[in-house]
Amino acid sequence: MAFLKKIGVANLFLLAICVLIIIASEYLFLNGQELHGIFIGLWAPTLLGIAIFLKQITNGK
Repeated sequence: MAFLKKIGVANLFLLAICVLIIIASEYLFLNGQELHGIFIGLWAPTLLGIAIFLKQITNGK
C-alpha cells in the first residue's frame, strides 16, 4: 500500500491506460495495420507528457 500512496491512484491509472494503449498499438501494427498502430502508439507519450505538465503545475503552485 505504501507504493500506491507514493505513486497515487490517478498516476497509476494513467500508467495502466498507457500500457493498454501500447498493447493495442502493437496488436494493430503486427496485424498489418501499420499506420493505425503508429497513430495509436503516439497517444501514450502524449498522455505521459500531459501528466508531467499537470504535475509540474500543481507542484509549482
